[in-house]
Amino acid sequence: MMRTLFLNPPSFEGFDGGAGARYQAKREIRSYWYPTWLAQPAALVPDSLLIDAPPAGLTIDDIAPQAKSYDLAVIHTSSPTFLGDLKVAAALKQAQPSLLVGLVGAKVAVEPERSLQMGLGSIDFVAREEFDFTIAEIADGHPLGTVAGISYFDENLRIQHNPDREILEDMDRLPFVTPVYKRDLRIEDYAIGYLLHPYVSLYTGRGCRSRCTFCLWPQTVGGHRYRTRSVAKVLEEAALVRDLFPTAKELFFDDDTFTDDRARAEEIARGLSRLGMTWSCNAKANVPRETLEVLRDNGLRLLLVGYESGNQQVLNNIKKGLKVDRSRRFAQDCRDLGITVHGTFILGLPGETKETIQETIRFAREVNPHTIQVSVAAPYPGTELYAQAIERGWLPPEGEDGVELVSEQGTQLAALSYDHLGHTEILDSVDLFYKRFYFRAGKLAEMTAELVRRPEMITRRLREGNEFVHFLGRRSHQETHS
Repeated sequence: MMRTLFLNPPSFEGFDGGAGARYQAKREIRSYWYPTWLAQPAALVPDSLLIDAPPAGLTIDDIAPQAKSYDLAVIHTSSPTFLGDLKVAAALKQAQPSLLVGLVGAKVAVEPERSLQMGLGSIDFVAREEFDFTIAEIADGHPLGTVAGISYFDENLRIQHNPDREILEDMDRLPFVTPVYKRDLRIEDYAIGYLLHPYVSLYTGRGCRSRCTFCLWPQTVGGHRYRTRSVAKVLEEAALVRDLFPTAKELFFDDDTFTDDRARAEEIARGLSRLGMTWSCNAKANVPRETLEVLRDNGLRLLLVGYESGNQQVLNNIKKGLKVDRSRRFAQDCRDLGITVHGTFILGLPGETKETIQETIRFAREVNPHTIQVSVAAPYPGTELYAQAIERGWLPPEGEDGVELVSEQGTQLAALSYDHLGHTEILDSVDLFYKRFYFRAGKLAEMTAELVRRPEMITRRLREGNEFVHFLGRRSHQETHS
């Protein structure tokens, strides 16, 4: 068995785009997701080590010397961080020339040959699609030529593409990730503005039935069938979370759409209630009231909901499969039932105009989630949105580094541009959206009331507020000097 290092590498300061992030950019306030996509294969490889460098504040200089203790290094990469990740791989190789280095993640899954070409001399293989058992086989000493689901350099430095690995159907074959969290991570390092702190995040399944054209994971790694772990296994690991992390205040299910299987969600909720656990999850804004009631009555605190837009045609253009009026009814049901909602919105999607942006801002103020995240449309390679953008000329000509999705500081850039709506207008509208949503009397009163009810949140909200105001100020400063 190879001594194996799993690495979420150092990146932009404060960058939350690593092995657990759905949107690979630095956020408005400090946020870090668990590196679950790395923890899962780490749980399959005995005596491995998982290093999550960004939340731990580790640099290349901190990590490179550790390469001498390992035979195999598995690095999670993404489109925005790829060039920096290659530098990390090169530093590991320099410290330990015999080290076998592989990259995993959506970036290399959809562009294996190009990724290998750019990483010549720094990396040996890339894993395509789901990579849990792929990495386990390599760590077990299987020759690269026999491992399904990878592309690699042979002894003559020619690129070889092995057959695809069959998609994992029996999700119960995957071991629990919580022992890896306990062994290698500090849960206090992981904070998301709308989740209780500290929290623990798990997947109970992979895949999403929705067909949103912009969404990265279902189109590259997870697929469009929702493959799930058994309820018994989910509850067994939830109980383990409770035992291993007694200070954790919340369990978050990071499945693309946990509520897609409503009967299963209700059964899990009842089990969590018996465990006395508070929990939250991702949801689509179409959950019926009767299901919401069951979830609420059994420990559900918050739903993370992708509204994306308040304009129906924009939603149709991205194949969201959701009606604006249905989202309104869902939001009202959540308010009536006392379920907190964190809403996410995307500006600059196909069909966006100045008018639809204003319509979405009005919609957000109307449905009034407790907190929001506003992103710009990001055409990641491998998505239908990316193919559309290439075909219709919505992107500038790509350089050798690929489409530019983040700035040198790791903050989001508006890559898409239309004849009627330029990228600068799209990016400027993000700040306008935040200001018009948060800087209004009703919302300020709501946020103040939260602090009165929960005084333990004061220090945290003051820090986040300062980071948010600094974010807006930095954006203005960048625009003034651009």
